[in-house]
Amino acid sequence: MFSLDRLDAALLGELTRNPRAGIVDLAAKLGVARNTVQSRIKKLEESGAVAGYRPVVDLPTLGVPLQAFIGAELVQARMGHVIAELERFPQVLEVHATTGREDLLIRMAAQSQEDLLQVLERIHAIEGVAHTTTTLALATPVAYRTQPLVDHLTRDAGTGRSTSYQRP
Repeated sequence: MFSLDRLDAALLGELTRNPRAGIVDLAAKLGVARNTVQSRIKKLEESGAVAGYRPVVDLPTLGVPLQAFIGAELVQARMGHVIAELERFPQVLEVHATTGREDLLIRMAAQSQEDLLQVLERIHAIEGVAHTTTTLALATPVAYRTQPLVDHLTRDAGTGRSTSYQRP
């Protein structure tokens, strides 16, 4: 397990707000040396705590306004096959293995209700899918985020330097 301190949390916050921020800008905002920022970023990347830098894509702007969550109940021992098939669907954004009645929670996007129906029919046709339940997302009042949790985890941690870091 990787251990974060408040400087790491602040650095992650800055990178979350602006993944394209330069090392010099980050160092200035955080009040630390450029080499400190470089070594912290390297440590976060090498540990796997930071797995990449991706743009936030607004799907409705691209003409894909519908999102749905599909709970899929599977025939036993078919999970690997079903997941492999779901990976082939461009509309599938993510798949989570879950506990409870449903075995998978599938997040997908669609251009229209017709598109959604076609994808659902294709999912139902996958060998091993026994039953699905679909829930349409009407809005996303809280988008995927990690920074509040990172801040919470590091609220009592040090900064890794002799003076304490104060968020602006």
